Amino acid sequence: MPAELDRVSKPNVQDAIRRDIIVGVLQPGTRITEASLAATHGVSRVPVREALRALEAEGFVESRANVGSRVAAIPVDDADDLFAVREALEIATARRAAARAASLFDASAPPPEDWWRIRRILAGILDEGDAAVEADDLDRLPDLNNRFHLGLADLSGSVSLGVLLRQLSGKIEWLYASDEHSRGKKLWPEHRVILAAIDAGEIEKAGELMGWHVRQSRIGYLSRSESGAPSSEPAVNAAIARL
Repeated sequence: MPAELDRVSKPNVQDAIRRDIIVGVLQPGTRITEASLAATHGVSRVPVREALRALEAEGFVESRANVGSRVAAIPVDDADDLFAVREALEIATARRAAARAASLFDASAPPPEDWWRIRRILAGILDEGDAAVEADDLDRLPDLNNRFHLGLADLSGSVSLGVLLRQLSGKIEWLYASDEHSRGKKLWPEHRVILAAIDAGEIEKAGELMGWHVRQSRIGYLSRSESGAPSSEPAVNAAIARL
């Protein structure tokens, strides 16, 4: 096994394989085997088998009897639907996080559990992103963007919303990774504005800002998509036409 390959713990095998798919280490159509992945990640074939089943359910892997497993195609035709679902989830998490922030000002209620720990993590992510933008190191932004949005899901305190967003975020990041123009430099500063509204406990404003933030990503991606598939929403198509 090459020395430079990182060994991962069993619970992280699924995340590691998913990451390799998203960033292109494992390209769409690539045949993958339990033996090769187990050797790569330094684990037995059992956790790899479990990871492949989970990744198939997520849409990252395709498996057929007597054929084996391959990396699935990037779901560009599903992009509009994925963004629409993401928009609804992100608005809900932003509103819920703002509602929890508002409770911080209620002297009769205890602070939300883990609020300040997660909030410090988000502040660090924003600083990293600002530094990446300043250095024009834009390849770092997709991962930082994903970490920020998942951090907001944690800040919302909703386990259900967090699970749903984590499952969806991998697909969205996969779409972004296939789009060389999507680096988020223009949209990155909006994260601080959204977080400021959450910190202030402004529920409606936080939801509106997040909705527009995700909507802009949706418009930008669809406008650059080679498939040329229109959006299911006339307002999105009108915005694309104005670009």
